[in-house]
Amino acid sequence: MKEWVNIMSKSFSFPHIKMMYPTAPLQPYTPAGRNMSHVWFDRADISPNVPEKEESIAKIEREVKNLIEIENDAGIPTNRIIVGGFSMGGALTFHTAYRWHRNVAGAFVFSSFLNNKSLVYDELKNSPSESLPPLLQVHGDSDEMVPLTWGQQTFEQVQQLGVKGEFHILERLGHSLNKSGIAKIKKFIEKHLPDNV
Repeated sequence: MKEWVNIMSKSFSFPHIKMMYPTAPLQPYTPAGRNMSHVWFDRADISPNVPEKEESIAKIEREVKNLIEIENDAGIPTNRIIVGGFSMGGALTFHTAYRWHRNVAGAFVFSSFLNNKSLVYDELKNSPSESLPPLLQVHGDSDEMVPLTWGQQTFEQVQQLGVKGEFHILERLGHSLNKSGIAKIKKFIEKHLPDNV
């Protein structure tokens, strides 16, 4: 992902921010015939209609919390951390920012989704009064893997449950990053993690 981002934007760096690009663990992945794949968690199918595999998500929850704890121990408070991801990494971002670490500074997702009965929705329904991190969601209108409607439905659902944010549709973009989307993410990061704090 880091190389991909650098190709899209030579200026995707911040003098006051440490950038991290964790790699998804290698594990059996059901949509790939249970073959080993670098994925954040397993799922029954690439569809919004299947239940989430809660045990698989709980396993990666420990990893994510550990990553954030390491940064906290290094002196970076959680409210100075923004989480983000592409595709399944974006789904993991939703779980991180709206279930496990609601005091992060913000969350961004690119070409991403939540399943219809996601644990994230349940969590938001059960504690609506808590302040929530702002969200930036970006999606291509030609995404063949995660259709635009799936991304839009996810955004509308979290918005109805109290998440404030913005949704941007990028024209003629499939399941991929592009310069325009990266520029929107950079602007979002600069807004929510200013260097004068």
